[in-house]
Amino acid sequence: MKIPPGRLSPEALQEIVEEFVTRDGTDHSEFSRRVLDVLKQLELGSVELYFDELTRTCNIVTASPK
Repeated sequence: MKIPPGRLSPEALQEIVEEFVTRDGTDHSEFSRRVLDVLKQLELGSVELYFDELTRTCNIVTASPK
């Protein structure tokens, strides 16, 4: 299920993005920079936030072309 970022509290969105950018542990760039980059991409619509009801997890994926 697609979740518009504006439907979440700023705190919840921040926590989701922080979990997402640390998920695989292979990117050694600055943590806060990665979080800001993903938040900006969400704002611009270049990535989208989805919630999987089966696994009860969130994922951020590249937006589909319109």
